[in-house]
Formats: sequence, C-alpha cells, structure tokens
Amino acid sequence: MPKPKKVTLIATTAMGLESIVAKEVKGLGYEDVTVENGRVRYEADLSAIPRSNLWLRSADRVKFVIGEFKATTFDDLFEQTKALPWEDYIPEDGAVPVIGKSVKSTLYSVRDCQSIVKKAIVERMRKMYGLASRIEESGPEHKVEIAIHKDHALLTMDTSGAGLHKRGYRTGQGEAPLKETMAAALVQLTNWNPNEPFVDPFCGSGTIPIEAALIGQNIAPGFNREFASESWDFIPYNLWEAAFNEAEEAANYDQELNITGLDVDGRMIETAKANAIEAGLGDLITWKQMQVKDFNPKEKNGYIVGNPPYGERIGDKEEVEQMYKDFGLIMRDHPSWSVYVITSNEKFEKLYGLPATKRRKLYNGFIKIDYYQYFGKKEY
Repeated sequence: MPKPKKVTLIATTAMGLESIVAKEVKGLGYEDVTVENGRVRYEADLSAIPRSNLWLRSADRVKFVIGEFKATTFDDLFEQTKALPWEDYIPEDGAVPVIGKSVKSTLYSVRDCQSIVKKAIVERMRKMYGLASRIEESGPEHKVEIAIHKDHALLTMDTSGAGLHKRGYRTGQGEAPLKETMAAALVQLTNWNPNEPFVDPFCGSGTIPIEAALIGQNIAPGFNREFASESWDFIPYNLWEAAFNEAEEAANYDQELNITGLDVDGRMIETAKANAIEAGLGDLITWKQMQVKDFNPKEKNGYIVGNPPYGERIGDKEEVEQMYKDFGLIMRDHPSWSVYVITSNEKFEKLYGLPATKRRKLYNGFIKIDYYQYFGKKEY
C-alpha cells in the first residue's frame, strides 16, 4: 500500500474556538493553516495524525481529507468518489461505515448520499483488490464522512474515533458537565502561567482544574487513550510510538502547581478527586467543599476560571443571582486576581457589579454563552 507523503487534515472545533485550535496546530509546528467556520484545515506529513490526536486540547476530532469536488447529481457523487484512491488508505478487509450531512445543497438526502458513497468505495476496492464478491469489512474501522455544503462535497476519514474530549479520566460527572475541550480552551484564553495560583470556585466534577493541571505540566491530553487510526495500515506504527515518546519527554512532571477546585456539593468534590486520580494527577490539585461567599484567597496575582450555575431552572434563579453578587463583592477586595467566568446569564456583569474587561461569545453545546474576562492589576 503506497504511503501518502503529505496529507490535508481538518481539526473540527466548537464555534468560537477556531483561533485557539489554530494556535495549537501552529504550536505543533504546522504552518500551512487555514481557519474556517467550526474547523481548522492544515497540510502536514503523516506523523501529524498521531501528534494532532495526542496534543490538540480544544479540537473535537481530527479528520483526514480523502478528496473534494463539486457534486450536483448522484452520478457526479458516485463517479468522483469512485475515482479517489481508497485502496491507498483502506485494506482489503477494512470496515467502512459512512456518515453524512448536507447543507444548502442540491443533493439534500443524507441517507442517499451515504449509500452512494459507500457503494462507490466498495466498487473501487473490489476492482483494485480483485475481489469477486463484497468486501469482508472484518478489519479495522475507517469511518468515512460525506459532507456537502453548497454543492461542494468533502470526503474525510475520522482519525480520532471517540471525540477528543474523551480524555479517559472521567469516572463521574455533574448534571451539566463542561466538555474537556471547552475547559482547556477557557484556560488557554487566560494569561495564567503554572507558577501562579489557579482556582475554580464552581468546579463540579473538576474538569477545569484538571485541564489546567495538564496544561501546567505540559501533559498531552490524549496520552491515556486510544485512537481509531492507531490500527490503520497506511500510518506506520513507529509514527505512533514516536508521538507517544515525544509526549512523554515533553511532560514536565516536576512543575509545581497551585491549583484549587471548590464546590458547594461534597459529592462533586469526591467525584473531582476520583477524576484527578484517574488523570494521573493524584495530589496535584487541592479540592475543598466550600460556598463561594466563604472564598478568601491569601495569595496575590491569582487566576479564577469558573463555569457557575446559569440559574435557568425555576427556583435556582434567585440563589444563583445572589451567588454572583457575593462573588463580585469578594473579588473587589482582591484586585490583583484575574477572573474569567463563562455563563449564559446575560445579567452577569450587573450582578457581579463590574463590567468585564473583555467578553467573548462561545457555545457550550447548543447554548450561547459569554466568557466574561476581568484582568487583575498585578501586585509585586
């Protein structure tokens, strides 16, 4: 099976996080980067597939582009899909599930598009492998996606498998957990460095402090999990070994951290502790059951990153609004601290008692949220 030298990859991302993911991709040394809506496209060599999956903290998954073309008829779709070199990537016994989506396109039936793409791939593979009957599909999975947007068809293969937010450390979670990828982005949108205090006063199952600790010690977020493309023939396994070795060498386990997670719910604190242990962070993070109104930091120049309750459930609203007020009063006595809060509550600034230095629109799932950023005045 010939090995493609250069590949085009797409790192998909939640809306609003594209610039963060682009920065991460460039940080891995890839310079041919294009930012699009909900995704970052880049050219790289094959080793970028293992490295991107291991290191991208805020991307949802990494897709490998097989081909793209204009398609306005099912014949177009079939013939152009069949013309692509599928045998370069999928072995004779490869399993090929096909998923799809279509937006503002002539070919609007996703089910028909999936069916035609599958048929074209199978026909190509049968011809190239000299198979008399259907392909076995008993081997490793190569999940293909046909995405048609304004009649432009894009065929990709998902290299990640489970979404990249599945780091492998979550033993339990709260009612409205923040995705690990979003938590990592929130930390990366601050100017925090690992030598400064970091607190999440609404830590829930601990996702934000855990992601901060992984960033603080430069631990690759995908280090404790597996990826679909690890079993693909066209990516030599030594590239995976090299990527895992690079991640092991890059980790700075000696970096001391001052990270604290607080929550009013003691059960959540126990869950957060268990998740931190599963992440290999053991005693690196301090966990405390505490109400926000009792928070009183002793250090200076700290950072707060939090995802407080939004107060959208009936009965919660007044309690949450009071908590925002208490939080604002406390932080006024600690002007050297920088405060970063994500919430869909549009009255946050008024309740907190101060306009944010900066606001950024993001999406937590399908909920539009604002990231309120208050820059502290450093004291030395």
